[in-house]
Amino acid sequence: MTRLISRRRVLTGAAALSTAAILPRTSLGADWRPTETVRLIVPAAPGGTTDVMGRLLAAHLQTAWGQSAIVENRSGGGGTIGTSEVVRSKGDGHVILVGNPGPNAIAYSIFKNMTYKPDQLQPVSNLIRIPNIISAHPSVPIKSIPDMIAYIKANPDKLTYGSSGVGQSPHLTMAWLLQLTGLKVVHVPFRGAGPALQAALGGDIQILSDNLYPTLPQVQEGKLNALAVTTPERSALAPNIPTVREAGPELAKFDVSSWFGIFLPKSAPAPVVDALNKEIKVFLEREDIKTNIAKIGARTDYGTPQQYTDFIQAETAKFASIIQKEGLQMEVK
Repeated sequence: MTRLISRRRVLTGAAALSTAAILPRTSLGADWRPTETVRLIVPAAPGGTTDVMGRLLAAHLQTAWGQSAIVENRSGGGGTIGTSEVVRSKGDGHVILVGNPGPNAIAYSIFKNMTYKPDQLQPVSNLIRIPNIISAHPSVPIKSIPDMIAYIKANPDKLTYGSSGVGQSPHLTMAWLLQLTGLKVVHVPFRGAGPALQAALGGDIQILSDNLYPTLPQVQEGKLNALAVTTPERSALAPNIPTVREAGPELAKFDVSSWFGIFLPKSAPAPVVDALNKEIKVFLEREDIKTNIAKIGARTDYGTPQQYTDFIQAETAKFASIIQKEGLQMEVK
């Protein structure tokens, strides 16, 4: 069996490589360049995918623009604390947000005391998308989504599913699947992906909804059974795992991923937005970046500012509908 390189090792190596790579020094016709240090605000703790993508892009921008670019971690409040800081900043291109579904799509519906609105941010481009994955403990006779649906119908009170927390993308992934199939399963939320995975490996929960990593290595070692990935297409890293969409017509439009993209304050003028967008395109076309992104099961997802705006609006509406049907409401803490 091929041994997977650990996600942390791949991402750490990618970050180191990015600082040494020879980068194309072009702004693709854009005239704007920063005149002082560029701050990339990561609304999460160091070490996660949001942080790593911010550091990779910061290294690229520093070389491309010839101006210092630094990452500042502002975790807390489900990502809303760091995002609020960007919303309050000048839109002059020197403060950039590295966003994700939590603070930039889910938060608007799930938090009662939000401090900002979607129209206070300017989407620039997405960076990457990573599938979520649904898996089952080998102790239950479930090896596919149709198996899971049949088992729930025959044993309505015997399954529980776990996730990294209430309102997180993996939780809403499973909630949506159950809504579309008209089924009910008890949700067991954990304080992070690590504890949820350990509970699944120990058989304390029967179903796990998680990001592709760290679950995929456990699947490849036979410790969990992969049921499906949640994107429209199969993962190139695990092409034998079907998509949720393949499970039946009621799931034909199912599409959930963890995505990581770039925002500016809404006041940012068009030349700033365009210059940053074009550098993101160069960044995502680099062979070293594409190679290392593929190793964690992600794919690049460049888009124009308008395309990314449309994507964010669709994601926000999708999660709002799921959250409303679940009756979820929380306070920013």
